[in-house]
Amino acid sequence: MNLELLERTITADNMGEWQYGMFGCFSNCGLCILSFCCPCYVFGKNAEAMGEDCLMCGLASLINPVGYGAAIVLRGRLREKRGIDGSLTSDLLWGCLCPFCTLIQEAAEIRVMQGGAMAGDIERC
Repeated sequence: MNLELLERTITADNMGEWQYGMFGCFSNCGLCILSFCCPCYVFGKNAEAMGEDCLMCGLASLINPVGYGAAIVLRGRLREKRGIDGSLTSDLLWGCLCPFCTLIQEAAEIRVMQGGAMAGDIERC
Protein backbone atom coordinates (compact mmCIF):
# COMPACT_ATOMS: atom_id res chain seq x y z
CA MET A 1 0.00 0.00 0.00
CA ASN A 2 1.55 3.34 -0.96
CA LEU A 3 1.83 6.22 1.52
CA GLU A 4 -0.71 8.48 -0.25
CA LEU A 5 -3.39 5.78 -0.14
CA LEU A 6 -2.62 5.07 3.51
CA GLU A 7 -2.94 8.77 4.37
CA ARG A 8 -6.25 8.94 2.52
CA THR A 9 -7.44 5.86 4.41
CA ILE A 10 -6.51 7.16 7.86
CA THR A 11 -7.15 10.86 8.18
CA ALA A 12 -8.85 12.85 10.89
CA ASP A 13 -11.46 14.03 8.37
CA ASN A 14 -12.90 10.58 7.76
CA MET A 15 -12.60 9.07 11.23
CA GLY A 16 -15.82 8.26 13.00
CA GLU A 17 -18.38 8.46 10.21
CA TRP A 18 -19.25 7.05 6.81
CA GLN A 19 -18.34 9.16 3.77
CA TYR A 20 -21.84 8.61 2.37
CA GLY A 21 -25.01 8.59 4.44
CA MET A 22 -27.19 5.52 4.73
CA PHE A 23 -29.75 6.94 2.33
CA GLY A 24 -27.20 8.47 -0.04
CA CYS A 25 -27.58 5.40 -2.22
CA PHE A 26 -28.96 7.42 -5.13
CA SER A 27 -25.81 9.54 -5.41
CA ASN A 28 -24.40 6.89 -7.77
CA CYS A 29 -27.20 5.57 -10.01
CA GLY A 30 -25.08 2.91 -11.69
CA LEU A 31 -24.03 1.40 -8.39
CA CYS A 32 -27.60 1.65 -7.10
CA ILE A 33 -29.04 -0.22 -10.08
CA LEU A 34 -26.28 -2.84 -10.03
CA SER A 35 -26.76 -3.41 -6.29
CA PHE A 36 -30.50 -3.86 -6.71
CA CYS A 37 -30.27 -6.13 -9.76
CA CYS A 38 -27.24 -8.17 -8.74
CA PRO A 39 -26.38 -7.68 -5.07
CA CYS A 40 -24.26 -10.84 -4.99
CA TYR A 41 -21.83 -9.26 -7.48
CA VAL A 42 -21.50 -6.01 -5.50
CA PHE A 43 -21.11 -7.93 -2.25
CA GLY A 44 -18.44 -10.11 -3.82
CA LYS A 45 -16.54 -7.06 -5.10
CA ASN A 46 -16.81 -5.41 -1.67
CA ALA A 47 -15.46 -8.58 -0.05
CA GLU A 48 -12.64 -8.76 -2.59
CA ALA A 49 -11.62 -5.21 -1.74
CA MET A 50 -11.47 -6.27 1.91
CA GLY A 51 -9.17 -9.21 1.08
CA GLU A 52 -11.76 -11.98 0.76
CA ASP A 53 -12.58 -14.21 -2.20
CA CYS A 54 -15.02 -12.47 -4.55
CA LEU A 55 -16.66 -15.60 -5.93
CA MET A 56 -17.07 -17.39 -2.60
CA CYS A 57 -18.52 -14.32 -0.87
CA GLY A 58 -20.79 -13.57 -3.81
CA LEU A 59 -22.10 -17.12 -3.73
CA ALA A 60 -22.43 -17.06 0.07
CA SER A 61 -24.56 -13.94 -0.21
CA LEU A 62 -27.14 -15.99 -2.11
CA ILE A 63 -27.70 -18.25 0.91
CA ASN A 64 -29.82 -16.12 3.20
CA PRO A 65 -28.51 -16.85 6.74
CA VAL A 66 -24.92 -17.31 5.56
CA GLY A 67 -24.97 -14.23 3.35
CA TYR A 68 -26.51 -12.08 6.04
CA GLY A 69 -23.88 -13.17 8.55
CA ALA A 70 -21.09 -12.56 6.05
CA ALA A 71 -22.46 -9.10 5.27
CA ILE A 72 -22.52 -8.17 8.96
CA VAL A 73 -18.95 -9.42 9.49
CA LEU A 74 -17.70 -7.59 6.39
CA ARG A 75 -19.42 -4.34 7.45
CA GLY A 76 -17.81 -4.61 10.89
CA ARG A 77 -14.37 -5.16 9.35
CA LEU A 78 -14.85 -2.17 7.06
CA ARG A 79 -15.94 0.02 10.00
CA GLU A 80 -12.93 -1.12 12.00
CA LYS A 81 -10.50 -0.55 9.13
CA ARG A 82 -11.87 2.95 8.48
CA GLY A 83 -12.28 3.90 12.14
CA ILE A 84 -16.03 4.40 11.74
CA ASP A 85 -18.22 4.53 14.81
CA GLY A 86 -20.81 1.80 15.15
CA SER A 87 -21.52 -1.55 16.70
CA LEU A 88 -22.60 -5.06 15.88
CA THR A 89 -26.12 -4.09 16.93
CA SER A 90 -26.29 -1.15 14.53
CA ASP A 91 -24.89 -3.33 11.73
CA LEU A 92 -27.57 -5.96 12.42
CA LEU A 93 -30.36 -3.38 12.46
CA TRP A 94 -29.29 -1.59 9.28
CA GLY A 95 -28.73 -4.93 7.56
CA CYS A 96 -32.32 -5.94 8.38
CA LEU A 97 -33.98 -2.60 7.68
CA CYS A 98 -32.23 -1.62 4.48
CA PRO A 99 -29.81 -4.22 3.10
CA PHE A 100 -29.44 -2.51 -0.29
CA CYS A 101 -28.61 0.82 1.33
CA THR A 102 -25.93 -0.80 3.51
CA LEU A 103 -24.46 -2.63 0.53
CA ILE A 104 -24.25 0.59 -1.49
CA GLN A 105 -22.86 2.55 1.47
CA GLU A 106 -20.12 -0.05 1.92
CA ALA A 107 -19.27 -0.05 -1.80
CA ALA A 108 -19.05 3.74 -1.80
CA GLU A 109 -16.84 3.68 1.31
CA ILE A 110 -14.53 1.14 -0.31
CA ARG A 111 -14.39 3.33 -3.41
CA VAL A 112 -13.26 6.27 -1.26
CA MET A 113 -10.80 4.03 0.57
CA GLN A 114 -9.24 2.83 -2.68
CA GLY A 115 -9.32 6.23 -4.33
CA GLY A 116 -10.83 4.75 -7.48
CA ALA A 117 -13.90 3.37 -9.14
CA MET A 118 -15.63 0.03 -9.05
CA ALA A 119 -17.95 -1.79 -11.41
CA GLY A 120 -21.22 0.01 -11.99
CA ASP A 121 -19.76 3.39 -11.26
CA ILE A 122 -21.57 6.25 -12.93
CA GLU A 123 -20.87 9.53 -11.21
CA ARG A 124 -24.34 11.08 -11.17
CA CYS A 125 -27.42 10.56 -13.29
